[in-house]
Amino acid sequence: MTGVETQGAARALTVGVVREDAADEARVALVPDGVARVAGAGCEILVEHGAGASAFYPDDAYERAGARLMSREELLAAADVLLFVGGPAPATVEKLRSGQVVVGMLRPLVDPGLAGDLARRGVTAYSLDGLPRTLSRAQPMDALSSQASIAGYKAALVAAYELGRYFPMLITAAGTARPTEVLVLGAGVAGLQAIGTAKRLGAVVRGYDVRPEAREQILSLGAKYLELKSVAAAEGEGGYARSLSADEQRAQQEELNAHIASHDVVITTAQVPGRRPPLLVTETAVRSMRPGSVIVDMAASDLGGNVELSRPGERVLTDGGVTIVGAGNLASTMAAGASAAYSHNISALLLHLVRDGAVVVDQEDEIQAGVLVTHDGTVVHPGTAALLADVASTKEGAR
Repeated sequence: MTGVETQGAARALTVGVVREDAADEARVALVPDGVARVAGAGCEILVEHGAGASAFYPDDAYERAGARLMSREELLAAADVLLFVGGPAPATVEKLRSGQVVVGMLRPLVDPGLAGDLARRGVTAYSLDGLPRTLSRAQPMDALSSQASIAGYKAALVAAYELGRYFPMLITAAGTARPTEVLVLGAGVAGLQAIGTAKRLGAVVRGYDVRPEAREQILSLGAKYLELKSVAAAEGEGGYARSLSADEQRAQQEELNAHIASHDVVITTAQVPGRRPPLLVTETAVRSMRPGSVIVDMAASDLGGNVELSRPGERVLTDGGVTIVGAGNLASTMAAGASAAYSHNISALLLHLVRDGAVVVDQEDEIQAGVLVTHDGTVVHPGTAALLADVASTKEGAR
């Protein structure tokens, strides 16, 4: 055990629910049903006015659950612990004080600068996206999986909405409509949910993943497994696929292109934590698809995407009539359900951290070792610290 947060030792620990800063974020970190659960650990729940409005959780629902409503300024001043879905914006970080605790999906490997800023403010920060997902006791805290499952479900619905015809085979007085051919690239949590949803909608579904265990998971959902002869198994750490070598990527791409051309819908889900997503659908592959086809790129972000022509948060119609949806934040479009799931995850983590009315920092604990990013003015997450050191070294070398 390396330290104890003392803010709540002589009184109830105050936990603040912040209205998200990002314009495209409709989720809220804690829903009214979660208030009593957290309060049961000796915490007082403070909620910023309108924090849950975009997810259809009104202020009066929080009041009925026992939370206290207040302004942003009052909340930041009063709360010992601040709960976020994403991370705080720079303007919010500047208002934080030493000793406060921030919990959210901070993406420190993508945005190490935020971790550095929080450390300089003396804030202890926990990021749920660093959770060791293979640890069974951490499963109730697994926000990445809960949000990916929702996003995968919505990806299939988005594809069905964008496609100009039926997913299932239908026999009508006007003739027979053939079923839609759907290909899902990546069979993690999001991919499997997309496969299952597209299958339930009546499509003919194929799935592909470089990890060998994915085959049985895809088949168990009633889909077909797309086998590429050119790529060896690529199982990585923590339940993710490893990055492919340049030669493996080239061979995979050539074989994939032929399969992509024969499908009406392609949903891509492949991501590598903290790194650019692998390119799976090239511009050449897009041009080979039939007019009216749809691609949903769930990996689309500022880091790039799985689809060469996708743009995050945008819908692109190519000259060849293929619709490409850059859908990297689909969970937020199902804000009510996604917030309820995330609320359960963040509550489970918070209850793991709180003992005797205080947040206890224990870097020997396997869960905390994965999620703790900053503490005592230092970036303690090894990967994030290394990225910041590289940035500092590059700046020093440029002088």
